[in-house]
Amino acid sequence: MSKVYNFSAGPACLPEWVLKRAAEEMLDANGSGMSVMEMSHRSSDFENILNGAKDRLRRLMNIPEDYEILFLQGGGSLQFDMIPMNFLKNGADVINTGQWTKKAIKEHEKFGKTHIAASSAEDNFTYIPKITNEDLDPDTDYVYICENNTIYGTKYKELPPHDGKRLIADLSSCILSEPVDVTKYDMIFAGAQKNIGPAGVTLVIIKKDMIEDRPDLPTMLSYKTHADANSLYNTPPCYGIYMCGLMFEYLEDVIGGLENMQKINERKAKKLYDYIDSSKLYSNPVAVEDRSLMNVPFVTGNKELDAKFVKEAKEAGLVNVKGHRTVGGMRASIYNSMPEEGVDALIDFMKKFEEENA
Repeated sequence: MSKVYNFSAGPACLPEWVLKRAAEEMLDANGSGMSVMEMSHRSSDFENILNGAKDRLRRLMNIPEDYEILFLQGGGSLQFDMIPMNFLKNGADVINTGQWTKKAIKEHEKFGKTHIAASSAEDNFTYIPKITNEDLDPDTDYVYICENNTIYGTKYKELPPHDGKRLIADLSSCILSEPVDVTKYDMIFAGAQKNIGPAGVTLVIIKKDMIEDRPDLPTMLSYKTHADANSLYNTPPCYGIYMCGLMFEYLEDVIGGLENMQKINERKAKKLYDYIDSSKLYSNPVAVEDRSLMNVPFVTGNKELDAKFVKEAKEAGLVNVKGHRTVGGMRASIYNSMPEEGVDALIDFMKKFEEENA
């Protein structure tokens, strides 16, 4: 078998350690005599998997007990609706930093007042807008952000001010890449398929005092439904949750925690950015202070050359490096699971390509 380095923005690569564990346990998970794919979600075997995953995540992220951990379905896109349905009363402030906040804004506007507190759209989302409390609508209930922007390669380094308001953040593409102070957020959500596990699971970390009984909402769209049932109101994505649990185990026991993961991610990103910045062929459009550790877009400035790069990179075993259509060029998503040797291989290819095409 020829293993490639997968730079996809999602579904993304998974650690070899996790995949091998899953393979070993495919027919007999934890001595149960069956695959997790066959388990009843009401069984003690699966509840142990679910609760074990929650316990590991709580330790990894130092999540206080006054926060609920939920494993839901529907991806980040369903959260764009569930959030305003559950919490938007007087209005919401949204900071527009790209494709995913644009989609969230569209859904918010269906449910109530949505104030765009700031936007970097005029510069194709190449920076994170800096705001003050004066930029927020005084009557809104919460501030909503996408902390890491997968398509555009930007990342909040400081959270926006939100005095007197809740803070809700989409961390789909940066969760678990570094330690975060969960107490600074009222709600975090993340689609699993970038930095947690396979597609099909959505992680929600939510302050318990936000969860209200909402009989006016469809049952499945109320956070209380899922909190009261320990994410087991309906059949959950059992195998996906199991895979997330393996990822948490890998980060805790193999990597040694999120502080170590951050060091690895910073080292990988620095190598790639340093080469791009020194190159005469490639450039990165993002404001230096707002660059993401997870998603690195770069361009040659020539569409034909970009297409040639993507084609030849694939032939060299470096797959899914084509940039999003709104940015063009190339993009390397170097999530937790991308090994450092994968970044080294990409840089070596970039150097060779530059020598042959500059």
